[in-house]
Amino acid sequence: MSSPSEALRGVEAFVFDVFGTTVDWYGNMTRMLAKYAEGSQEDWDAFANEWRKCYFAQARGVAQSGQGNTNMDIVHREVLESMLKSPRWKHLASVWDETKRHELVLAWHRSDGWPDVSRGLYALKKKKIVVALSNGNMRFLVDVAKHADLPWDAVLSVDLFGTCKPNPKVYQGALHYLELPPEKCAMVAAHLWDLEAAAKHGMKTVYVPRPESHDGDEGVEVKSKAEGGEVDVVVESFEALAELV
Repeated sequence: MSSPSEALRGVEAFVFDVFGTTVDWYGNMTRMLAKYAEGSQEDWDAFANEWRKCYFAQARGVAQSGQGNTNMDIVHREVLESMLKSPRWKHLASVWDETKRHELVLAWHRSDGWPDVSRGLYALKKKKIVVALSNGNMRFLVDVAKHADLPWDAVLSVDLFGTCKPNPKVYQGALHYLELPPEKCAMVAAHLWDLEAAAKHGMKTVYVPRPESHDGDEGVEVKSKAEGGEVDVVVESFEALAELV
């Protein structure tokens, strides 16, 4: 039975998912929604989750068909407009004017990192390449990195690939830009679907559980291959990952 350190031996670059894995989009957006509708008593948990779920459906559609908009800001705005026309949320249309709707879309850019993230990335960066690989557009990811103090060596947005994860072009593109064979790269995510897609291209896989992923992974118990599971390594935090290598 190989140890976690042995499973990651030879890895030169760690490629990180961003939303849910690196930053807490849910906590940020529930706070921002309440702020921009002060005095309104709403189920912001439901609103944030529906917004994310509808975005996710759009991204999956792009990944499967190769067609559609990959710009997260544009899709977030389209989804918001659609929600504000729905029976459940149409009463909020009069609360948020054009300016507030634009600010709400940009509020996604101010998601905070999980407590372990910044320290863990700085520690890991001293030894390895650390890269973001996300469905976010480039400006989105740059803003998130500056806000949450994420010291990426590079940001790989789907802007570069013309599609979304889990389309193979995204993972193949990351390997192309890093100029590394897949066994020297490890995908780090709190979403099993992301790791499974990366593994199909030979990348190592690292699962990091998060308390509230809100991306369809709730209640999923993920184990390492050494324990009979699906991924190469399971770590409790980015700091723990840095200690392994």
